[in-house]
Amino acid sequence: MYIKIYPDNPQDRLVQITLATLQRGGIVVYPTDSVYGMGCSIEHLSAVSRMEQIKGYYTPSTRLSFLCYDLSQLSGYCRPLSNSVFRLMKRNLPGPFTFLLQGNSQVPKLFKGKKHTVGIRVPDNPILQVILRELGIPIVSTSLPWDESEPEYASDPDLINERFGELVDIVIDGGQGGLDASAIIDCTGPEPVVIREGPKPLLDK
Repeated sequence: MYIKIYPDNPQDRLVQITLATLQRGGIVVYPTDSVYGMGCSIEHLSAVSRMEQIKGYYTPSTRLSFLCYDLSQLSGYCRPLSNSVFRLMKRNLPGPFTFLLQGNSQVPKLFKGKKHTVGIRVPDNPILQVILRELGIPIVSTSLPWDESEPEYASDPDLINERFGELVDIVIDGGQGGLDASAIIDCTGPEPVVIREGPKPLLDK
């Protein structure tokens, strides 16, 4: 299904269709505040193997992240944050940043890897914010596979639907997407470390 949702006023009917799809284990392609991504509900992890097939390779935990509605929701999946890391995240979220944190017992083993870390995002996209708020639980997310020689397939929803529409359950047209993936900040050590730059600079805590 290919649906157009307007970011300035997301249509409730289409949001409800998206929610129902996620709640039954479907995969949705959606706009974020960086590149378009695809994901499934954290309650239907069997869909992760479908996402791996779409990407064409095994997706290690470092390539998966949790999309959360806010800082309160993400706190349910990570160990207690230090004051400095909390201030850093509060200043930069919502935004195009993936924070690597120490996962807690609520994080499925699929995501922890050997280091027991989890990537968590609070995206600054009004469509995704509505979906996450109404869903009430995180979306397990990964970027769409695309060749850097064809950047339009990462940002143009019509072309994204052309390539992936038959492989997923819903493609959301939320307007032109970005070309830069989110920044990745590793907060598992003594000091946060930017391991990938993103579309926006990280604001100091």
